[in-house]
Amino acid sequence: MSETNLQAGRVAMITGASAGIGRALAIRLAREGWQVALCARREEALRAVADEHPDLAGRLHAYPLDVTDVAESMAVFRAVEEELGEIDTLILNAGDYDPMPLDDFDPALFRRLAEVNYLGAVNGVGAALGPMRERRRGQILVTASLSAYRGLPQAAPYGASKAAVLNMAESLRPALDGTGVTLRVINPGFVKTRLTEKNRFHMPQLITPEEAAGYIHREIDAGGFEIIFPKRFAWTLKLLRLLPYRLYFALTRRMVQA
Repeated sequence: MSETNLQAGRVAMITGASAGIGRALAIRLAREGWQVALCARREEALRAVADEHPDLAGRLHAYPLDVTDVAESMAVFRAVEEELGEIDTLILNAGDYDPMPLDDFDPALFRRLAEVNYLGAVNGVGAALGPMRERRRGQILVTASLSAYRGLPQAAPYGASKAAVLNMAESLRPALDGTGVTLRVINPGFVKTRLTEKNRFHMPQLITPEEAAGYIHREIDAGGFEIIFPKRFAWTLKLLRLLPYRLYFALTRRMVQA
């Protein structure tokens, strides 16, 4: 039996699906026979994804969604299930980013990124938990970042929001054991998108959205808690978590001065 036949009939809902990792993953899943609900704020951008892939007509479906709106997150989740069927996998991938040098310290930027990156994920989890727990099945993947491991220069607003996502997932995972609902986290490194184009520094092991989607796809049905990529860079940052602060700040101080 082909991979496409194995996946046919499954339903995925992906936020942040109009560009980047979300878009690439949506296309990949649709090619395998999944019904995919594309979610982002701009409906025209979502429809453009479907229009660019006429071979996937009937598998890519646009659902405009502002993830910062609690009621809208609930309503769109219900609408997808009513129209496409039971959501097998919810991928909470909506994200926002701006670097913030110290001279540009801006509380409003912290608030904006927290609303999208962290509370947007919270709203998605909140929409899915009730229905998935009631039927005792379903998977939720939340996108955090390798930057969630430790604070990095110029990334205070972004890294803090992603650290909150990771902490939330770590907190909820044990509570969900035995419920039939799986909560997992995606921790990407640097991915070439319109957001990372804002960076003015060398990004180690920069990969394309298609490569990122490949990493996620390979582990989408695995049992592990964390999907990390690219592997070598991810394990480097994991090792940095073990450094005492004295050594860690000596390292990051050089990054600020570079």
